[in-house]
Amino acid sequence: MTTTLLRTADELHARVRRGSRAVVMTMGALHEGHATLIRAAREIAGPEGEVVVTVFVNPLQFGAGEDLDRYPRTLDADLKIAEEAGADAVFAPFVDEVYPGGDPQVRLSAGPMGERLEGAVRPGHFDGMLTVVAKLLHLTRPDTALFGQKDAQQLALVRRMVRDLNFGVEIVGVPTVREEDGLALSSRNRYLSPEERRTALALSQALFAGRDRHAAQEALRARAREVPATRARAEALSAIGESRAAADAHAVAKAVPGGPAAVRAAARLVLDEAARLQPPLVLDYLALVDPSDFTDIEDDFTGEAVLAVAARVGTTRLIDNLPLTFGAAS
Repeated sequence: MTTTLLRTADELHARVRRGSRAVVMTMGALHEGHATLIRAAREIAGPEGEVVVTVFVNPLQFGAGEDLDRYPRTLDADLKIAEEAGADAVFAPFVDEVYPGGDPQVRLSAGPMGERLEGAVRPGHFDGMLTVVAKLLHLTRPDTALFGQKDAQQLALVRRMVRDLNFGVEIVGVPTVREEDGLALSSRNRYLSPEERRTALALSQALFAGRDRHAAQEALRARAREVPATRARAEALSAIGESRAAADAHAVAKAVPGGPAAVRAAARLVLDEAARLQPPLVLDYLALVDPSDFTDIEDDFTGEAVLAVAARVGTTRLIDNLPLTFGAAS
C-alpha cells in the first residue's frame, strides 16, 4: 500500500470515497501509540474502506510559554509510520489551509469540563482543541474518528462535542500504549534525558499503585460477599484483611482505608517519593474523576472512573491515566 500525502482540502475532497472512512487525528511526531490507532482504524474501515491520518500542529491549543515552536515536525518519518500501519492517506495541511483568515473569530467552547484539570493548568487549551477537531471532522468527513485514551479528558470532550452538536460521526477510544517500563508513549518523551526518564516513570507507577490498591479493595469486597453474615464472617474478614495487608503492606500502611480515598493515597505516596528524586517530579495534579464531566468522585461513587495524573520533569510536561470501575456487581 502506498500512502498518499495530501496538503489541501480540495485534494482530500477530490478522492473517490470507497467504503467507510476512519480518521486518526494527530499533531505528527508519530510513534507506536499512533500506529496502534491507525491499525485500529484499518480494522474498523476494513479492506474496502479508507483510513486518513491528519497531521497538523494546531497553534490554537498551545498557550503562552508552551512548546509550539519546538514541537517536533517529522513529516517524512510520519508518512512512513502511517504507511506501515495501513493508512491510505495523510492529510497534512498548512496553517493557512486550516485557518485561511488567520486565527478564527468564532471558536468552540469546551464549557465547564474544559476548565478542569488540564483546562485549569492550560487555560483555553481545550477550546483550541475542539475548534480544530471540529474543523478537521468537517474537512475529512469521516464515519469514524479514533482517539487515544491517554488523553482521556480530550476524548471525553470530543465525545461530548459530537453528542451535543450532533456530529454524524462515531468516536472510538483506543487504550493507551506503553513502553516496556510502563511509561505511556508520547511525542514529548523524546525531550527526556535518561535521568529525567527515570523520574518520569513515577507517573505510571503511581497509577499502577492506585490500580493495585483498588484491586485489593475489590477482592476484599468480593470475598466479604461470599462469607455468611455471622460471627464467622467477622473472623474471616479479619483474616482476609491480615493476609492482604501482608501482601500489600506498603500501600495499606499509608493509604486511607477504603474506596477512592485509598486509591488516591496509594498513588500519592509514589508521587511524593518522586518529588524527592533528582531531578524531581513536580506534580500538577492527581485526580480520580467521573469521566462524564471530570469532577472528583466521592467515596460512595459507583461506576466508571479515571485516575489521572500530570506532572513536569525538567522542562517536559507529561500526562497519564488509568480507567477504574467502582462498585462491581455483586
